[in-house]
Amino acid sequence: MSLLAAYLIIIVIWSTTPLAIQWSSVDAGFLFGVTARMCIGLVACSLYLTVTGTKLPRSKQAIQSYLAAGLSVYCAMLATYWSAQYIPSGLISVIFGLSPLVTGICAARLLPNETFTFGRFLAACLGLFGLFIIFHQSEEHQQIHWYGIVGMLFAVTTYSLSSVLIKRIEFNASGLVITTGGLLFAVPAFCLTWWIFDGNTSIQIGPRTWASILYLGICGSVIGFTLYYHVLQRMSASRVALITLVTPVNALILGTSLNGETIGTRILIGTLLILCALAFYEWGDGVFRRLGLEQIQIKKRISKLALNNKDL
Repeated sequence: MSLLAAYLIIIVIWSTTPLAIQWSSVDAGFLFGVTARMCIGLVACSLYLTVTGTKLPRSKQAIQSYLAAGLSVYCAMLATYWSAQYIPSGLISVIFGLSPLVTGICAARLLPNETFTFGRFLAACLGLFGLFIIFHQSEEHQQIHWYGIVGMLFAVTTYSLSSVLIKRIEFNASGLVITTGGLLFAVPAFCLTWWIFDGNTSIQIGPRTWASILYLGICGSVIGFTLYYHVLQRMSASRVALITLVTPVNALILGTSLNGETIGTRILIGTLLILCALAFYEWGDGVFRRLGLEQIQIKKRISKLALNNKDL
């Protein structure tokens, strides 16, 4: 597959995932939706590894990575599905777009060679300001509840922390291997959670709900993740980062056009601020460096003029 095709498919999958999450929970509840998705994802990943002849490593580092990934899958996805009951699907993508900022903060605390620069600090402040505006909108908007936003922030934090922990463990394996190992730990936890808090087996599930679950289990959990790592290995990080700027906008458009969601002015302003924060997080340090070089050149010119005036 060409890089352009893989890139576009990732954008499509990530843009449609929030809406599919809401549709997958309509008939059976969010616990059944997320549990069924993860079970399908585990089966698909296992079949793929079997066909390709790939074996899951069982070293200490591998188990630690699987546990970290499983914690992310269970906590982040459970919180996301729960929050999807209380906020529009487009807002899910917007808040989850904050993950690069949260990951940078966690990495600065847990990884020895990572630093949280001044430019990234300003980006985080801008993102928090955009989130504050969205919070304020939730008080006036019937479709948005503040606890849904808090649940998504928990999901983003758990996902980001898991990514940093996996990076810290330094287990060299493909993303699909780590995902499969994480699902091996997460799926039993999902099944147990569904059985304790729901356990309803006499539900009638419509075709749209089943289609959404299958789409998320195969495309969202397997194809999207595999293509993401395929692109990440062959394209610059700055170009890959553009995905997080495009998908929230697409998710908002899909939510309003296909799910009847209404987005207020404050949400649009908050979304714009968060997208600007993500862009500044990725490229702000480079801008500051260029400005720093220009300042140095200006200082040199001023010093030369001062010397010339002194000679005169």
